[in-house]
This record gives sequence, structure tokens and C-alpha cells, in this order.
Amino acid sequence: MDHPPVAGTGSPAVDCCSVVELRQYTLQPGGREVLIDLFDRHFREGLEAVGMHVLGEFRDLDDPDRFVWMRGFSGMESRAAALRAFYEESLVWKAHRDEANATMVDSDDVLLLRPVNARSGFRATAHGPARSLVVVTIYYLDGPVDEDFTTFFASRMTPLMASTGAEPLGCLVTEPAENAYPKLPVRTGENAFVWFSSFAGPEAHREHTDLLAGSGEWTGQVAPELIKRLNAEPQRLRLVPTATSRLR
Repeated sequence: MDHPPVAGTGSPAVDCCSVVELRQYTLQPGGREVLIDLFDRHFREGLEAVGMHVLGEFRDLDDPDRFVWMRGFSGMESRAAALRAFYEESLVWKAHRDEANATMVDSDDVLLLRPVNARSGFRATAHGPARSLVVVTIYYLDGPVDEDFTTFFASRMTPLMASTGAEPLGCLVTEPAENAYPKLPVRTGENAFVWFSSFAGPEAHREHTDLLAGSGEWTGQVAPELIKRLNAEPQRLRLVPTATSRLR
């Protein structure tokens, strides 16, 4: 069944990104800048040469030892082929993997996602506006995200978010297909709805949250209804895009 439209980029998601990985890495102290430099100088070009689309790279504003990045694929089969080509055959990875791996404590915190519908994903080619903070909000549900939840988000939440400065840039849900490249694990047994917004900076994000807190519609109606639909507290990531991040 098709889901109702959910606010996103305002134009159909390109074919490259029907599958998206949201990857959160815990790094050794001081390792983040080393890894970002490797991405900028070597990995981005190597990843895209085998068919991946690097959508965004970020410093976690609340954790100096966390690096977050996103990559997109045209589908699950092409994902497996691209990962195999990069991690098993790419000279770029073979040349720099030891240096990259030395920065990492954990690289298995990965959500495998897909757009809610054709208008809720990300374009792979266009950079976003010059903004300095991306906020990722993750909702966890007991079962797969269904039409009831996406209708609630589109009709009740999206207008409130947009009116308080946080219009969704993209909305993704858990991809239920089996991970076809098990050498790189992904999180399983979870049902997530993930949406993205961007702000001029932390102060603009605080203004948004203050406006929500002062909204009777949000505090009295929408937020309680949202919480009833979730099985855990929402998770929010405050992310600062790197200089080369497309999503910003």
C-alpha cells in the first residue's frame, strides 16, 4: 500500500537513494578529524566510483568522538555489489583502511533505511542551503511504520514543525530486506521512522524547540499522541556538516 505524501525535499528522490545507510561511528579520542580528512582526500571519490552516493558527513555536536555519515544506493542488490567492490577490490580502501580502522572503536551502529515514498528521500547531486546544523530525529515503533503513522506525521506533525522552523528535509523508515552484505552489520529487530531538518545553527534549533514548548497544540495534543505511538524515547542527533557534506 502506498503511504501518503510526507514532506521532504519537494521533488522526487532520485533513483540512487532508494536505500540509505545512517552510520554512527564511535571513535578513538582525537580520531574524528583524521577520519574526516581521509573521507575528504580519498574515500568519497572511491565510494562514488563504485556506485555509492555519499549524502552527508557530520561531526556530532554532543559527542567529540562520534562521526556520522550517510550513503545511498539504487537498491539492495546494487548496495551489495557496491560494498563488495569497495571493501574487497578498491585500491583506495586497501591503501587507507588501516589508518581508518585505527580511529574506530565501533562502526556497527547502522540503520538501513528507505524513503517513506518517492517524495521523501534525498537528492544525491544538489548541496543543501548553507546551514550549519542538521538534526536527525529517530522514532522507534513496536511494528513496521504503517500508513496510520505516516498520515499522522504528515497531517499533524509536519505543519507544526514547518511553522516553527523545522520543515522536514527527508523522511525514511527501516528497510526490512535482509542485509545482503553481512560483512558490514546493520541493526536488526527495530522499526524506525527517521526525519531530518536543518537550521542556521544551535541557537536557531533552540528557538524551534522553545516555540514547540510554547505551542498548546503541540504540548496538549500532538506530542502526547506521538508518545503513545512510540516504544522508546525519541533519539535526536545534532550534527554539524563537514565542508563537503551534501546534506546541510
